[in-house]
Amino acid sequence: MKTSWGNPVHVIRFCRTLLIVLAVAVGTVAAEDLQTLRKKAEAGDVVAQYNLGVRYANGEGVAADDVAAVKWYRKAAEQGYTGAQSNLGVMYGNGRGVAKDVAEAVKWWRKAAEQGIAVAQTNLGLMYQKGRGVPLDHAEAVKWYRKAAEQGNNFAQNSLGFMYANGKGIPEDDAEAVKWYRKAAEQGDAIAQNNLGVMYDKGSVSYNAPTLSGATQVCAARVPDGFLQSLEQLS
Repeated sequence: MKTSWGNPVHVIRFCRTLLIVLAVAVGTVAAEDLQTLRKKAEAGDVVAQYNLGVRYANGEGVAADDVAAVKWYRKAAEQGYTGAQSNLGVMYGNGRGVAKDVAEAVKWWRKAAEQGIAVAQTNLGLMYQKGRGVPLDHAEAVKWYRKAAEQGNNFAQNSLGFMYANGKGIPEDDAEAVKWYRKAAEQGDAIAQNNLGVMYDKGSVSYNAPTLSGATQVCAARVPDGFLQSLEQLS
């Protein structure tokens, strides 16, 4: 069949047909990928189980389903997969797909935190700082925040700065507070940027540098929209 490329109408029709074919092809590949992923997960592949949990939690290629996400996270978590343990803690901590249970969240975060997962370490530190699911223990909070902060987690860096600035669980030390606030601020953490501005305002920084206006008090460590989580698929 010849295509009359000189006719704009024919070109438009051809392009529309090509786009439809490509869209169908992409959809078919995505469906096949999901089917393969599910088969692997059902066969006990721990990475596939984790990735399937992520897909259900994020609604990626499937309808979002927190109950299904919990199911697959749990299967991977029980095999010792740290990312799944951390995210299962998030599901329990936020009551997503399962009854909210902070003690159970702490259980799973601890498993992941002890294996070096910075997000889980940060969440565990927050639980000790707030006394949620564990006894209030600022020294223990500092311990876990430091582990995560040293791995570059900006929330943990800001929180560790807060603990130093306020003498919680550790002797008050403005220089250390500034150090950790700066690390988080340089990663774009708005709360840390504000806190660093506060330290300038109160004269805790001895060298000249631009200050941030409008800061009146050190902001408490905060959780952005629920607990920190890692919801990226792994290859």
